[in-house]
Amino acid sequence: MALGGALGAATRWVLGGWLAERFGPTFPWHTMIINVTGALLLGVLMGASLERGFISPDWRVFLGTGVLGGYTTFSTLAYESVALFEQGAYGPALFNMFGSGVLGLVAAVAGLAIGRIL
Repeated sequence: MALGGALGAATRWVLGGWLAERFGPTFPWHTMIINVTGALLLGVLMGASLERGFISPDWRVFLGTGVLGGYTTFSTLAYESVALFEQGAYGPALFNMFGSGVLGLVAAVAGLAIGRIL
């Protein structure tokens, strides 16, 4: 599981840097995109594993807790939202917090549906 966490964190660092360069520093799109794609992938994993039996419990833990746990980041979402509030960017801060939550839930539901039909 530790190896999976390292792989997920390294992926987040590389992809997050690339996304931040593309979108710029005014809004943390990189964190939102990473968290939403992580929710989608976890939904697919759980649907394919728990409901379809395509992925063993060991691989589910490695991929879900390890890789995707290392890939997604609630703490960065929280920090970046607070930083936006402190900068007086109240609308973007609220969008970051609630948008990430809503989009993450929608992505998880979509991922679960995908995983169920694999």
